[in-house]
Amino acid sequence: MSPTVHEVRNAIRVSTGRFEREFGSSFTKEELQAICESLDVDVDGAGRPSTTRMRRLIRAQVGIAESLEVAEDSTFRKAELQAIADEIGASSEL
Repeated sequence: MSPTVHEVRNAIRVSTGRFEREFGSSFTKEELQAICESLDVDVDGAGRPSTTRMRRLIRAQVGIAESLEVAEDSTFRKAELQAIADEIGASSEL
């Protein structure tokens, strides 16, 4: 059986040194920053970047979007989460 969105998100959280969440929720700003660090994405040295910018950077880095300019800034869908998990080596296997 394929993992749920919640399970994939939690696998990504654990792989980036964050804690699993008991209930499903999208990534926090800090969790997005940890994902960017795992992917060696430069998120902007001056201050903390916005969540929308980090989502776009992640999509471009993983290959979900062709470039930062065309990347969506919405929350990640299941296929996108799986691509991110694969890129950082996160396992959602039970």
